[in-house]
Amino acid sequence: MRVIELATEADKAEVLALYKIQLGREFCPWNEYYPGEEEIDYDLSRDSLVVMREDGRIIAAISLDKDEAVEELPYWTESLKPGGELSRLAVLPEYQNQGIARQMLKKGMELLKERGYKSVHFLVNRLNVKALRSYEKIGFNTVGECFIFEQNMLCYEKKL
Repeated sequence: MRVIELATEADKAEVLALYKIQLGREFCPWNEYYPGEEEIDYDLSRDSLVVMREDGRIIAAISLDKDEAVEELPYWTESLKPGGELSRLAVLPEYQNQGIARQMLKKGMELLKERGYKSVHFLVNRLNVKALRSYEKIGFNTVGECFIFEQNMLCYEKKL
């Protein structure tokens, strides 16, 4: 059975391991330092780290992030502010291509809406065709393109 819920302090090591598994995967901008314990602690301190468990094992995670560099991008629609950011989406490789990323995005959007945000936004590598198709299926709009975190990214936004 799968359940999506907020992570706890007890989940830190398992979430960090999930992040590290992603290193070196195509289009993954992460490195040995990011994301790390600092990001996990920050997310936990704001009740902003969401995990999916299957039989108690964490198989996916997503963060309701707050990153000033992303917030300051000029592409976000003024009438949809405040906008919340989703980031650090990770799914165990053996669970990919099962719609889990979409489920995590939807849960993240629900939580942002509950917290008073009018929209959701995030960045994705512009060459990550698989992710781009997935985001289009759930109604995200491309509102800009930028070079940030050493990658060419598309800026996605959706009204909540």
